[in-house]
Amino acid sequence: MTTKPVSGPRCAALVGTYTSGKTTLMEALLHHAGAIGRKGTVREGNTVGDSSIEARERQMSVELNVARCDYLGEPWTLLDCPGSIELAQESHNALMGADVAVVVADPEESRALTLAPLFRFLADHDIPHMLFINKMDKATSRVRDVLAALQSVSSKPLVLRQVPIREGDQISGFVDLVSERAYKYIENSTSDLVQMPDDVKDRESEARQEMLESLADFDDTLLEQLLEDIVPPSDEIYGQLTKDLQSDLIVPVLLGAAEPGNGITRLWKALRHETPEAAQTAERLGIPLGGPGGGPGGGPGGGPGGGQASGEGFTATVVKTFYQAHTGKLSLARIWDGTLAEGNTIAGERPSGLFRMMGGHSEKLGQAGAGDVVGLGRMEELQIGDLLTAKGRGTDSGMIWPEPLKPVYAMAVTPVNRQDDVKLTSGIGRLIEEDPSLALEHNPDTHQMLLWGQGEIHLRVAAERLKSKSHVEVTLSPPLTAYKETIRKGIKQHSRFKRQSGGHGQFGDVHVEIKPLPRGSGFEFSDSVVGGSVPKQYIPSVETGVKEYLDSGPLGFPVVDVAVNLYDGQYHSVDSSDQAFKTAGRLAMSEGMPQCDPVLLEPIFLVKISVPSDFTSRVHGLISGRRGQILGFDGRQGWPGWDVVQAHMPQSEIHDLIVELRSLTLGVGTYEFAFDHLQELIGKLADKVISARQSEQAAH
Repeated sequence: MTTKPVSGPRCAALVGTYTSGKTTLMEALLHHAGAIGRKGTVREGNTVGDSSIEARERQMSVELNVARCDYLGEPWTLLDCPGSIELAQESHNALMGADVAVVVADPEESRALTLAPLFRFLADHDIPHMLFINKMDKATSRVRDVLAALQSVSSKPLVLRQVPIREGDQISGFVDLVSERAYKYIENSTSDLVQMPDDVKDRESEARQEMLESLADFDDTLLEQLLEDIVPPSDEIYGQLTKDLQSDLIVPVLLGAAEPGNGITRLWKALRHETPEAAQTAERLGIPLGGPGGGPGGGPGGGPGGGQASGEGFTATVVKTFYQAHTGKLSLARIWDGTLAEGNTIAGERPSGLFRMMGGHSEKLGQAGAGDVVGLGRMEELQIGDLLTAKGRGTDSGMIWPEPLKPVYAMAVTPVNRQDDVKLTSGIGRLIEEDPSLALEHNPDTHQMLLWGQGEIHLRVAAERLKSKSHVEVTLSPPLTAYKETIRKGIKQHSRFKRQSGGHGQFGDVHVEIKPLPRGSGFEFSDSVVGGSVPKQYIPSVETGVKEYLDSGPLGFPVVDVAVNLYDGQYHSVDSSDQAFKTAGRLAMSEGMPQCDPVLLEPIFLVKISVPSDFTSRVHGLISGRRGQILGFDGRQGWPGWDVVQAHMPQSEIHDLIVELRSLTLGVGTYEFAFDHLQELIGKLADKVISARQSEQAAH
């Protein structure tokens, strides 16, 4: 290979599913680069990543972890992204600031499907990515079979760069398919160059030919060479691999095992030689560069790795915000060009400092340049996705930031200390700033504060952060279903409110007709009083009393689809009042409604469930088991091999739908929902709901 010029700071995001070993891989990369003297382990809770209490208690990443190192004199930022599907928003945001993604995969065919949503996101946003099949020291499947399974969920061709060398049941090394050199693994060290074993040569030759044929799909010169049986030089192959990766045309595939350090040198070399520069990434994202004082790339005249004079101009994007208990808000930003120095004004604010992140630790900087990832202290107005320049934020960017994931799971959140209501709202607001896939809803029907997110783990972590960062302890409980009630027959009701005490008394007399309305009509009030039997000034009071009653009908739920007509009454010239007629209206409803054959209504939602086609039949069973009505299914647009199943499902049955859906579909199934209509609920289910409501009302 030709000598590579030194590059400016670059950024690689480690992404993949839960348990694939991303945090362990980052630890191995940092150790190999000399950034840490001893590798930590997730089990012992001493890794650079997963430094938060919430992460170490669960032994899993629950937020973005950032680490800085130098490899062969070149600066790198590594972003270790959470693997849980519930925390995918963190990965999506981080990837918008990365030059390349390393997709970390398990060496099991059965786990390949779990990467489908991630591969889709990377392809949709044209993010260059390579695949690192981890844990090869424990693999039981053939690489060819694993690769075929992974290819089925990737729209980009996967190009194998290595074949393993086996000694018995163990993988002891690999052959690089470009250089055709064989290497033997040495634990936690650089692999040894060895002679290629004879029993590997045929597999290597076949795999190399497949690699070249994949590359030839994107290069006519290489195609001609293959057709003429000309062996292309290694430098040309490396160049083609780099070009195709940076254009997001292919996905190079590397093999290794992070825990013993196998394949880490080869991964670092691939990153070093093939990852785009920050200026190339900014161009891909549509971010305008070349502010005052410098060209694209940030250096004088636009050279890589340089920097402008302090304050002359810069461009950066916020990819994450953290609220820390003792130091306040920290905004993580990727600098695309220029130089940002301590004391510079950003979007009208001056940060309390510039910081370089290393897991849970930070180091104060005097300045940072193009390609760097830095923390900006106490910039209260900054939001994830903001484009920053010396002039302001959010200006002139062609960058399309990914939409926040739609919430699919809710829990009612209640402060343990009732005096913490205000702190709770502000604390959740900060959590939503950190993670836009969270949402807060004050439900007007159930009067609950609902915290929405991507699953139970997501919300439990959020609750723990409320306690650790905002000092608000909360309880989480399943949300109530917004049941309603209506009537099935109409009646006429005469009610009188009369009270005599010293001085003026109270008198109001009304005749009302109560009738059911078609479903979805709501509430209607009218009057047909003639002759002044109820003076006009008291009619609005009657309506107010009627509406007050409708908040809780004879079954204990809000009443809908009812019409009330005031058609007669009496008044007293001295004792009648607005209050008396309001009370009479409420009394007429409380006496008349139980005679109207009240019935419980449950909310029915239109649900659209997206799953791989192999799981569609399972989803039909899931819907039927939850009292759903299947409306049909069709192919998911733009997702080959996926279906969207539409159904009507009761709200009470979809609270934890996402939990069972993910269990049935290896975690990849998802759904959207929207209120559709109200439907009568009768029988034992209705009796149970009504009994629970009556018990609740009695307790209060």
